[in-house]
Amino acid sequence: MIKSFLYIPGSDVKVMEGIKDFDRLAENKDTLLWVDMCKPTDEESFVLTHDFKFHPLAIEDVLSEKPRTKIDDYDSYIFLVFQIVDYIGREEGLKIGEIDLFLKDNTLVTIHYDDHRIFDYLYHRAERDERLMIRGVDFLFHAVIDTIVDNYNSTLDILEYEVDQVEDDVLEGGLDSETLTSIFTLRRDIVHLRRIVLPQKEVILRFKKEKFNQISDKTARYFSDIYDHLARIDDIANFHREILNSSLEIYYSSVSTKTNEIIKVLTIFTVLFIPPTFLVGLWGMNFEFMPELDMKYGYISALSVMLVIVIGLIIFFRKKKWL
Repeated sequence: MIKSFLYIPGSDVKVMEGIKDFDRLAENKDTLLWVDMCKPTDEESFVLTHDFKFHPLAIEDVLSEKPRTKIDDYDSYIFLVFQIVDYIGREEGLKIGEIDLFLKDNTLVTIHYDDHRIFDYLYHRAERDERLMIRGVDFLFHAVIDTIVDNYNSTLDILEYEVDQVEDDVLEGGLDSETLTSIFTLRRDIVHLRRIVLPQKEVILRFKKEKFNQISDKTARYFSDIYDHLARIDDIANFHREILNSSLEIYYSSVSTKTNEIIKVLTIFTVLFIPPTFLVGLWGMNFEFMPELDMKYGYISALSVMLVIVIGLIIFFRKKKWL
């Protein structure tokens, strides 16, 4: 599906759907053309070659759908691959979507293979907010990237909530396999998020430091704000990763402490039953001439001796604070 927006100074934004004569529409340098392709067919993808004359290597990257952030400068246009991130849940983890952007003179072409709410937001802005279109195609290019990065905040908020829940479970003594699984899956998702954000920071940094023909100095300053947002996301994600590492250490420490308590109790019970077991074994020997065999109160005396020994051991353990 292709949805395009044509802005001509002095008139409203014209919204078009389907394949149009884009090379003719872009001839007038005073116009601004935004062509957005969602799940393009082969016929629609042919527009990239026929109307816009993009390089085959860039088109190959678009069709291959490789989720790797990159930027290529082809002099007459810029090709950027960026990632869209959403958090689905603890089991599903992160959903990674790719968006490809071509910035050329007065034209912006975006290609993506997932319907996403941010595009509905951008469509609405393009139709209703003339400031988005009147500032130039490079500002529109910036606005798309800025909206994608802003969407990371909602993903980060959900991850933060999940991390807080896991931390509370650990501190409240929730020592089960589900808690451990949650720690590992959340840590995996946060590491994955950082792995995506780090190369994006490098790309945005290039917009700050390097000169591109398609981006004015005025618009280039706005990329500093996007870089700051990505740096903040990276810092917060790293902070949550440290919290999960601490929770994991607390979990293992609690499990170890609980295991030691169990072993201690079992050891004490074992020690308490050693003397009676020894005495029973001693008096249970089958010898005919044993001095205790003819005692009238031998059975009661034997039980009393065993009881005294056990009580004495309990008092000893309590004084040593082992029990």
